[in-house]
Formats: sequence, C-alpha cells, structure tokens
Amino acid sequence: MIQALNTKIVTVTLPVAIVDNASWTTAAIDTIGYDYLSVYVNIGALDVDMVALKLQTSNTDGSYADLDGADFDGDTESDGTTAELPQDTDDGKWWAIHVNLLDKKRFFDLVATGGDGSVGTFLVAFAVLTRAHHSPDTQAERGMTGGELIV
Repeated sequence: MIQALNTKIVTVTLPVAIVDNASWTTAAIDTIGYDYLSVYVNIGALDVDMVALKLQTSNTDGSYADLDGADFDGDTESDGTTAELPQDTDDGKWWAIHVNLLDKKRFFDLVATGGDGSVGTFLVAFAVLTRAHHSPDTQAERGMTGGELIV
C-alpha cells in the first residue's frame, strides 16, 4: 500500500481573483469514511490583515458552527503560542488546521474573510482526508478530478 494513495484531496477554494472586504466562497468537506482531516490555506498576497480564518462543523451540509480549537483568532497553536490571523506581511505563507475526526461531526467548512484594504488578498485552500476506512481505488475516489499519474 502506498500511503499517499490512501488519501482524498478536496478543493475548498478555487484560485480566483482577489477578494477585498469579503469572504471566499468555500466548498463543504464531507469526511465520511475517513478518520483525519487537514485543511491547508496558502495566502498569495495581502494588503491588509485578514478578518477570519477558522473551521466550522455540522452534522449536515448546513447550519455550521465554530469548531473548538480551530480559529486562528486566538486559539492555541501546536507550538503552544496564541494563533493570530494572517497579517498584511504574511504573503506566501501556509496555514493548516488538523482535525482528528473521531467523535466529530461529518461536515466541515472553512471560513476565510479578507480585510478591507486597497487591493485585497489572494488565497487558495484544500483539504486532505487520511486514515481511510477503505482505501480509495480510483483517481476519482482520491479527488483527482483532472487526472492522476502514478510512476
């Protein structure tokens, strides 16, 4: 078993034009069949601090509520420091939220809101589901909607 193939990639935000003083449109993450979720966010360019970057959860795809410990506005990071929202000097940096899905709700959604600057912010986000109950057998089951090469 190649562990990298025992995962599923989920697009959370598509690469889009700059967002200024608004939230990105995000896709829900359905975690059924997996025990671990990692959400990765890359900030391309910022001209002002972000207003929100957090993960929410729900039993159905809707009525989301904040997930405890998954907010970059004050929760504690893995190194013990207090999490801070991306600042206007954080161009090109990565943020991640890792969630053990045992005893968690099924659906997750990222809330990412850019501040009110003069230009705006570029952002892209994706999720990686791991510890599958049954190994994905096809590229579609692994989330590779465009194609996949295994060399």
